[in-house]
Amino acid sequence: MNDSVTLSAEQVVLEAPADRKKIGLITLATDLTTERDFARIIPMGYAGVYGTRVAFVNPTTPDNLRKMAPRITAAADLILPGEVLDAVCYSCTAASVVIGDAEIAASIHAARPGVPVVTPSGAALSAFSALNVQHISVLTPYLVETSLPIADYFKLHGLKIEKFRCLGLDDDRDMARVDPEMILRAALETDTAQTQAFFLSCTGLQGVDVIVELERQTGKPVVTSNQASAWALMNHAGLVQASHKWGQIFQYALPDCKQGASA
Repeated sequence: MNDSVTLSAEQVVLEAPADRKKIGLITLATDLTTERDFARIIPMGYAGVYGTRVAFVNPTTPDNLRKMAPRITAAADLILPGEVLDAVCYSCTAASVVIGDAEIAASIHAARPGVPVVTPSGAALSAFSALNVQHISVLTPYLVETSLPIADYFKLHGLKIEKFRCLGLDDDRDMARVDPEMILRAALETDTAQTQAFFLSCTGLQGVDVIVELERQTGKPVVTSNQASAWALMNHAGLVQASHKWGQIFQYALPDCKQGASA
């Protein structure tokens, strides 16, 4: 042994495995936004977000989104093998709708049995339930063919869509570059007298950046894909967000939040 290298005689002290919350994240290979949003919203002093990616090729159409379904289990298996996770998020709103929340949860559970699974679509439904609203306005960056399943999803779950607008983009990398000022203007154009809340769809869209101003101008709660997902994940992990900058939803608990349940 080199004389300059010595072995410490002091016993190494390790933190308990549960000292820091562990949140798993599955994003599209092309995702530019989710990790940045989660880093701002989730209190990283008390948690870690551990991500992996699934292959995805644009354009963002229902057929291309469905192609990710067989890859989800392998992606979940790559997140901290052998570690217990507090929750796992599959971060694609449109894919969650066309593949199905239940199928995504089953795919993740095949690798991580019993872990709470969050999808942006399911988290949005939970948010509207917590807010006790039934009439929503929706903005998406997608093509019409990709937006229509979103509308059907919310209608199927008992929500009334007062106004629905899509921006017509087919590449999720472009969706991530839509200027927040444009997002705000487009969202304001969906407001009606009947609208009780807004949904800004797409984990790539910089919707988180307009929450405060849209709520200020309308007095109505705003739900976005990444904000709702972060809210659901934090509820499963027992974390609290004290700041008011991420929207009214953080004043509410996730309905029926139980360890091992799907959001």
